[in-house]
Amino acid sequence: MRPHGMTCQVRIASPLRSYTAGVAVLTARGRTLAEVVADLERRCPGIRFRMIDEQDRIRPHMRLFVNSGEARELSAPVQAGDTVHVVCALSARLQP
Repeated sequence: MRPHGMTCQVRIASPLRSYTAGVAVLTARGRTLAEVVADLERRCPGIRFRMIDEQDRIRPHMRLFVNSGEARELSAPVQAGDTVHVVCALSARLQP
């Protein structure tokens, strides 16, 4: 079943572009972030697992934003014309 809802843009972080054939911006459909991610998964198999864990939570090293607001749950609403940003959080180890 295809998600209902309007179309949004999804900006994909560079480390995940191997799933999108190098494409940085995709169009997806959905009324919630969960539906948008499911739509991406249908077209880019494997991308969801990199962003979402087995308990349907956003992985700690990932940040998902709807427009400029960070989404902490997959139930976050998405409207027509919104931009979803998929960002990989960076971590660094400080050298003593």
